[in-house]
Formats: sequence, C-alpha cells, structure tokens
Amino acid sequence: MAYKYTNHLGNETSPYLQQHAHNPVNWYPWGEEALNKAKEENKPILVSIGYSACHWCHVMERESFEDEATAEIMNRHFINIKIDREERPDLDNIYMDAVQAMTGSGGWPLNVFLTPGGKPFFGGTYFPPQRAYNRPSWKEVLTGISKSYEEKKHEIDSQAENLTAHLEQSNDFSKLLKGDADDLVSVANATGIFDSLMKSADKEWGGFGRAPKFPQSFSILFLLRYYHNTDNETALQQALLSIDKMIQGGIYDHVGGGFARYSTDTEWLVPHFEKMLYDNALLLTVLAEAYQLTKQEKYRHAIEQTMDFIQREMLHSDGGFYAALDADSEGVEGKFYVWAKKEVDHLLGEDSQIFCEYYDITENGNWEHQNILWVKKPLDEFAQEKNVDATALKEILERGIKRLLDARELRVRPGLDDKIILGWNALMNTACSKVYAATGKIQYRELAEKNMAFLFRKMKDENSEQFYHNWKNDKKGHPAFLDDYAFLIQSLVQLHEITADTGWLIKARDLYNLVASEFSEPEEAFFYYTSAKQQDVIIRKKDVYDSATPSGNAVMAHNLWHLSILFDQNAWKERSRQMVNNLGSAIIKYPVSFGNWACLFFELIAGTNEIAIKGDDYENILNEVLSEYIPYKVCMASSRDEKEDNDWPLLTGKHGADKTPIYLCRNYTCQAPVFSARELMSLINRAKNL
Repeated sequence: MAYKYTNHLGNETSPYLQQHAHNPVNWYPWGEEALNKAKEENKPILVSIGYSACHWCHVMERESFEDEATAEIMNRHFINIKIDREERPDLDNIYMDAVQAMTGSGGWPLNVFLTPGGKPFFGGTYFPPQRAYNRPSWKEVLTGISKSYEEKKHEIDSQAENLTAHLEQSNDFSKLLKGDADDLVSVANATGIFDSLMKSADKEWGGFGRAPKFPQSFSILFLLRYYHNTDNETALQQALLSIDKMIQGGIYDHVGGGFARYSTDTEWLVPHFEKMLYDNALLLTVLAEAYQLTKQEKYRHAIEQTMDFIQREMLHSDGGFYAALDADSEGVEGKFYVWAKKEVDHLLGEDSQIFCEYYDITENGNWEHQNILWVKKPLDEFAQEKNVDATALKEILERGIKRLLDARELRVRPGLDDKIILGWNALMNTACSKVYAATGKIQYRELAEKNMAFLFRKMKDENSEQFYHNWKNDKKGHPAFLDDYAFLIQSLVQLHEITADTGWLIKARDLYNLVASEFSEPEEAFFYYTSAKQQDVIIRKKDVYDSATPSGNAVMAHNLWHLSILFDQNAWKERSRQMVNNLGSAIIKYPVSFGNWACLFFELIAGTNEIAIKGDDYENILNEVLSEYIPYKVCMASSRDEKEDNDWPLLTGKHGADKTPIYLCRNYTCQAPVFSARELMSLINRAKNL
C-alpha cells in the first residue's frame, strides 16, 4: 500500500508507534537522533505519549495528528517525538509527574513540551481541534507555545529548571519519616489500615471510591488476608462484595472471560472496554485467594473462563503473553462486546427470553441502545424468583454463552497490542502459579513453565544476566526496569513454590544480586526505577506508589522478605523492614495508594508460615497444601533422599519417612511434624495471634 506520508516511526515494533507512522506529523521515536536535532535547531520538543489501547489517543490522532494543517505547525516549530508509554514507562512516569505538577491532573494522551535539553515546561492531556470542554484548541496551544519560546525563552528555561528541581524534590521520601515511632509495624496500625480502607469502601456496590472505579486488587487482597488473621467479618464481606460485583458487572466479559480496564460508573456496568494483561493477572490472583478461602464455585468459574480468554486471545505461540486488546473495533468503542436483543433472539431461539432477563438484555439496551451483559441477581436468587430449576438455568446460560462466543468470533476484532512486556508477563506468570495452586489444574502450571522458558530464552541477554523490557518479532527493546525485575523475581519464587524446583530460586537470587548492584539507592534502602547504566532520563525516579500495577519497590520488599527466609540472609530481611519503615505512616493513612505495601506491612505483624515437606509423596502433599488458603508463607518440598537439601535452610535437618511429614516453623519456633494439610491448617489457625 502506498502512503502519502511516512515519518521516522516506520521501523518501530510498537503497534502504537506504527499507528502513527503515516501521519503527516514528522514523528521521531525517542532517541539520540531526535534529541540532537532539537539541540542543533534550537527547537522545543513536543513529546506525545499514549498506548495502543487508549481510546482518546486514537481520537486525538484522528482529529489533529492526521490533519495536514495541524501537522504543518507541529513540523515547523517543534521536534515531535511519539512514545509508547508501555515501552518507555520511565519517560512516561517523569513527564506524567511534570504535567500533574503543572495542571493538577494527568492521563493519556499525554502531551508535554520540553526544552531542547529534555526538561518539561508545559503540558496537558487531550486537546480538541476546536475549543471545547473548557480546553483550548490544539492549534492554539501549538502557536502559543511557539510564540512564547521565541519571545520569552529565558522565562521558559527558568520554568523548566524550577519544575525539574521540583521533580527531584518529590523523589525524596525522607519527609515521610518525620514523627514515626519505632513501633510503626503494629497490630494497632494494621487496624488503622483497615479503618482507612473501609472509609473509602463502597458498601453497596463493592470496590473503593466513586466512578470511574478501578479494581483495586491490592486493597481486596489486604482485606482477605486481614480477615484470615483476625476473623473480622466486615473485611471479608467487603472483599467478597467487591469481587462479586465485578464478576457480575459489565467490567467482566461474560461471553469470553477476562476483565476490562475499569468501570465508568459506580455499578460496574459500563467498562472502558480495553483489556490489559496486567489487570487480568492481578485479578486472577485475587480470584485464586478468594477461591482458596471460600471454595465458592463462582470464583473457580471466573478463573477458568479468564484463563481461557488469556490462552485464546493473549498468548504468543512460543509462550509469551501479549500486552493488551483495544477498546475500539471498526472505530467504535466497545462494538466487539455489545449486543442487540434481536441478534441474541436469533442466536438463542427459545432460550433467549430467560437468557436476556438474566443478563439484562432489552430492546432499548442498557448502554447507548446496545446491551452489555451483566448480572443483576445471582443465579440461585434469580432462579428462585423465576421459579425455575437452578441446574437447568445454568445449562441454558452456558449454552447461550457458547453460541454468543461463536458468533462474536466472526466479528471484526479489536486491535491487538502484540508486544510482549517482561514485567506484565511476570505478573501473569505469578497468576498462573496462583490459579494452579487454587484449582490444581495442571495446564496452568505448564503454562507458567512454558512462559518462564520463553522469558529466559527471548528476553534475556545472551551474554549477561540483563533482561529486556519488551520484545516483538524477535527484536528486544529497551533494557528492563525495576518493576520488570521485581515482578520476575516474584514469579520465580512462586514458580518454585508450585514445582519444588530449586533452580527457580537460584535464578531469583541471582537476579536480586543484579538489581542490588544496578538499581539500589542506599540512603533510604529503596531502588531506582532505572538502571545506573541508563543515561537518557533527566532524573532517576524512585517509584513507591502502588497504582495500576504494584510498585517495583513494594514487590522488591516482598521479595527480600521471602528470599531472606529461603536463603537465611538476615541483611535482606532488615532491608525489607527498612523499606516499610521508611514509608512511615503513609501506608496507614493512604492504603489505597500503598495497597501492596499494606499486605507486606501486615505480614510483618502476622508472621510468615515456613513450611517444609520432606518425603517420597511430597508432590501430592504439596498440592494439598497449595490448595489451602495460607496467604503468608514460604514453602519448600523435597523427596526423602534428596542430597542437596542441606543447602537450603528450610530443609536442613528435616527427615523424610514412609509417611511424608510436613514441618511448620513460625517466628523462630518449629512445631512437631504433621502428615496432612488438614493438620497443618489446624497448627496455622492455632498460631494466629491477632
């Protein structure tokens, strides 16, 4: 196909950058060519950041970046750089912080203007082609910035320097230490975390805060674990309400499985239809723990349907997981996922009436004259109200879902962002381990093993321990960031737990040593987001906030805690404690922003169950133990005659027998061995002290 325009993005592998490769805007990728050109021509840089599944990114491209008159202004006055935020989260984090500091809000598309030296001085998100939504037009912004740069360059340089200094200061967390007592990690403060979460909890529809509502996976995990150790029923009720309302809502894809990014309303009905790998990974972990705790079949069903979606639509043939599915298809948001009642009637025939009642499908529709499937009442309650047999109803619904899925497969699909991101793959790998532990389905363990082999084969440097952040078409991208390594180490620890293969732990330890060498910030015990080897960022950020994905520092603190037990390294344990202490009361006051930290905070109080299984039947016993809800644990298992067990502190001195024993240690005290998961749970439950 012949294109009228081709810019410098043509050789990029990112689907998002490829989407802009034939804009009339003379886009460059981030790199030396563009940065040097800005300095040589003394032009300000326009950095525009987005991602493939971003609806408003597509809107702004269509309205402005494909417009020749707008492109002419951009090309004449600026060096224009397009960035895929998923390929370069380091740059996105810095410039998002800058825009939030300037405007009080942020989002994508993110458009930020830089000096030729890369320092930000103005920015915003979406700008319309004409004045609207109380926003200036994009052309007005461009001409205004260009005029200011020509006439008031010294003011712009000063503003950029001040803003960069502010970003540096915001990267200093020492102010969080003030007033913290030595007994920060205490039962009373764990209760404070719970109380803070419940203040923002939606007790009718689940979740936290108001619309738009995000899944808040870490907050739900904290509540499940808080209940497990305290028997606080309110915590359990809010956690399960949140999960139930999500899997009943439109944020969950009832036809094909999997979760959308977030809900635009309080009731979880209308999603932002993009599906991200990391959201589904984190929610699968939540579902796995909910199923282990309650054994409710609805959670297992959601696990299995979501895993089917991942394997059907998000899996590379070699074992990597793709990044995302767009919200749009055929240029229309959600078109792939919504239904007209007459279409459902045609597909389902006599089953349609009760199917449509159950999923709230009507002639007028429940969203923009179309229907999003959602469940207003649980199946048993609905069956009783309609006076139908619950088992028969379930069969009708399953039959109908299959027909709708078959029909949907014939539609034009949403765009697939088929790049493979190391950190997101590691989160999904952990999810595979978690759902295997909960369900015992061997295919999930095999998927985790296949994916891990892919990551080491395709995303690791052949001549060193270094990994790469992204991969596509056999091309490695940028070197890995902190969260890539943190999530990878976590997944290796989890993979060891379900396989008992200590080789995964050796790899985890080696990767931690690399991170400690290249990412450490010694004064506060945290880790920088970027490696010491990276030179193209204006500051090295220390990211501690849990957002859509967990903070790399939070996961590293978890990793250090668990690895310290597995390798008997007290210095690692103390660094983990110091990282928690250095965040001070922020975890207690703002648990929604520090949810993953809150889970570790509570583990430091509740204690970690150290479980060793030693005997010829260790695999079956291990699977029994894995199926139980033991959120705070490290676990090792081995055959009776394994010679290398003395290399591992948890297994040293443990003796096998004809009947495989299970050893439990907690807080420097070991119990007499038991011989079943039921007996182990009895020991663990007796040891609860909160």
